[in-house]
Amino acid sequence: MADLPDLRHLAIPAAEIAVRVTPKARRNAVVAEDGTIRVYVTTVPEDGKATAAVVDLLARALGVARSRLDLIRGATARDKLFRLR
Repeated sequence: MADLPDLRHLAIPAAEIAVRVTPKARRNAVVAEDGTIRVYVTTVPEDGKATAAVVDLLARALGVARSRLDLIRGATARDKLFRLR
């Protein structure tokens, strides 16, 4: 199981959420501190697998469906920007 904070207060339609991703981490986790959201995934960063894992974890932390998160920027980067539908 993953460590997930309660980020439902950020689940506002049209909100943009910036995250910093660490792939190949020891465990799956979402950490929110000092206004920064860090997502740690155990998945390797190839063929979009890590990004898919990030979407899953972030959606669970926000309490929304995965389909409500759109990746705006950073498909192959550690810094990603999502928009909530």
